[in-house]
Amino acid sequence: MKYTAGFIGVGNMGGALLDAVAGRIGAEKCAVFDIDKDKARFAAERTGADVLTLEKLASECRFIFLGVKPNTIRDLCLDLRDTAAHDATFITMAAGIDIEYVSEALGSQRVIRIMPNTPVGVNEGMILYCTVSDLDSEAEFLDIISGCGKIDKLDQKLIDAAAALSGCGPAFVYMFIEALADGAVSCGLPRQKALLYAQQTVLGAAKLAVESKKHPGVLKDEVCSPGGTTISGVLELEKSAFRYAAANAVKSAYKKTFELKN
Repeated sequence: MKYTAGFIGVGNMGGALLDAVAGRIGAEKCAVFDIDKDKARFAAERTGADVLTLEKLASECRFIFLGVKPNTIRDLCLDLRDTAAHDATFITMAAGIDIEYVSEALGSQRVIRIMPNTPVGVNEGMILYCTVSDLDSEAEFLDIISGCGKIDKLDQKLIDAAAALSGCGPAFVYMFIEALADGAVSCGLPRQKALLYAQQTVLGAAKLAVESKKHPGVLKDEVCSPGGTTISGVLELEKSAFRYAAANAVKSAYKKTFELKN
């Protein structure tokens, strides 16, 4: 096949994956198609990938990423059923759509379900995945997405819960960054400096949590001096039910997944 990876749909998520994969394997091995021709052209200009028709992409790509909305995934799969190469591997990322549903529509067992998040575009994403069955192409798939960030194979019954955290979580984190900056602005700090400090603080704290392997509660305690400024702020967050609200944001996103399935 001429191309290693083809991307059908290059919106926020599909486009972020394209950026990471093209950076890993080379843009000349990537192709794109989007029903929105301007999106396809912009993605191609940004990465150097080729723009193809849907039929040509299906027949010439070894791995085909399906970056379309859940309500259109079945029609797309039916279109690809007779046009894709027989040994193509399909990667679905439609929220709330089980891998068996996609496999049946495609008439293929060569299907991988992934739930990525947008930080894959800067090589710091979290990708959850599962397969219908053992695939001879799984190792190659893992290699081409290895530049996206961390990758974890998970039983499908847990993917929706995990995606409510890692898939939706970036939006919650961005709200937290904005809120921290707002607080600093209210204290007199210029907006751009407040945003920079908030962004770097969240980035550094996350990296320390990963690399130290300490429980978040321990790390929090290490910042809180007795009678100091940090514990005063922590108590204010507790008064506002910060942890309860964060946990419920994940639970609400998880419950919404079941509405997408109906």
